[in-house]
Amino acid sequence: MKQLVKRPAALPAAFFCLAVLASGCASTRVSRVDAGTQTDLSGYWNDTDVRIVCDSLIKACLNSPRVEQEIAKLGRPPVVMIGAFKNDSDEHIDTSIISKTMEIAIFNSGKADFVAGGDTRNELRAERQEQQRNSSESTAAELGNETGADFLLTGSVKTIVDRDGGTSTRTYFVSAEMSNIETNARMWMDQNSEIKKVIKKSGSKL
Repeated sequence: MKQLVKRPAALPAAFFCLAVLASGCASTRVSRVDAGTQTDLSGYWNDTDVRIVCDSLIKACLNSPRVEQEIAKLGRPPVVMIGAFKNDSDEHIDTSIISKTMEIAIFNSGKADFVAGGDTRNELRAERQEQQRNSSESTAAELGNETGADFLLTGSVKTIVDRDGGTSTRTYFVSAEMSNIETNARMWMDQNSEIKKVIKKSGSKL
């Protein structure tokens, strides 16, 4: 005769619910700090690095003799468009934060005006086309009246990583430049390489 194997009784539903609740009870502590506080948790690019790099590049751009010469030549603030800020580093970096920070600071200085580019420009053009079909003639925005940009602001972020055992150094090279859209001539360019970090993993020796 076959022996019947007794299966263990199913866990009570209440016990299962308690187990799920217990697994989600890990405590989380959040503390607020001043926005200017330097924080380095992972060793990767962070908000402090953005602040240091942008302050340096903005100051270099606004104090550039070449920028002053171009403004004098034009007789008005140059019109600038933001181009691509490439991330050529080995980590994920949202370079739009760098370009937007520079755009705001330069615009607020009164030394340059900016026009929309990229997705924003496409949205504006689509809206103008939409107004031609659906808005009254007196209120529809006219076509062909865009302000042409004089210069294009572009840049990039690159990294050099040196590693030995559990210790590594990360150096960031952030460049920015303005080019004359009509002639391709460089109006201004600079590079910041102040950000250098030594990262030591736990258990490794310096």
